[in-house]
Amino acid sequence: MSSCSAQPVTTAPKAPIKVNGAVISRAMISREVQNHPASSPAAAWKAAALALVIREALGQEVVRLGIEAEPMTDGEGRCETEDEARMRALVERDISVPEPTEEECRRYYERNAGRFRSSDLYEASHILFAARGDDAEAYERARRQAGAAIAELAAAPGRFAELARRHSACPSAELGGKLGQIGRGQTTPLFEKALAAMEPGTIGHEPVETPYGFHIIRLDRAIAGRLLPFELVQERIAAYLGEAVRQRAQAQYVARLLGRARIEGIDLPSPGELNVH
Repeated sequence: MSSCSAQPVTTAPKAPIKVNGAVISRAMISREVQNHPASSPAAAWKAAALALVIREALGQEVVRLGIEAEPMTDGEGRCETEDEARMRALVERDISVPEPTEEECRRYYERNAGRFRSSDLYEASHILFAARGDDAEAYERARRQAGAAIAELAAAPGRFAELARRHSACPSAELGGKLGQIGRGQTTPLFEKALAAMEPGTIGHEPVETPYGFHIIRLDRAIAGRLLPFELVQERIAAYLGEAVRQRAQAQYVARLLGRARIEGIDLPSPGELNVH
């Protein structure tokens, strides 16, 4: 019988990450990971390491150029550290971001008109037969009750408020089921979809199922959204376009800075993939 000696499997430690010789330690990356939520631990680790590489490269450039700056406070009362202030001043020193022209803002407005419409509004009433999906018996009972109420309303639609007061599990029952005006995002997507498909003055022919149970919906009035005037959204568009240009310029600046630096132990993304804040 032959014998062999098992040799321990060893893996060479990964080369440390360095920026012009300055080491980014694993401990530093471990502390930074919490600031970079990602789809996997590996992705979070890589994002944290890249952030520290960028920070180190900027810090070295700050020292090289002797940049000084006063820390700023944002609208929420958060104050920059001195290092953050100097890095910001460095980037601002070397990046010029022109203000978007009115023509550029108008062009964006015309190409993205759907983004500048006010929400459709609905005046609606409902009767809710509450049910949870994990209670099969109650769920089926609520479905039957909703179907029976719809049949009753088909013969006597004027009894909607009466049935709402008697059966609805929603606080709106006290108002005969009236929900008032409803805008985008104020109800569940299924409820909103049902409203959009209805004609004003009608009662739904089928119960609408949502996580809350089964709804009988009456649409009393629909108010179509309208395109907001350019003058009302021009400032918002200018801010958006200006921020987009600023972020691209920052990413290009950091890419050039990293391109001049001696980076070891990490594969850098392409300039277009750099996420710089």
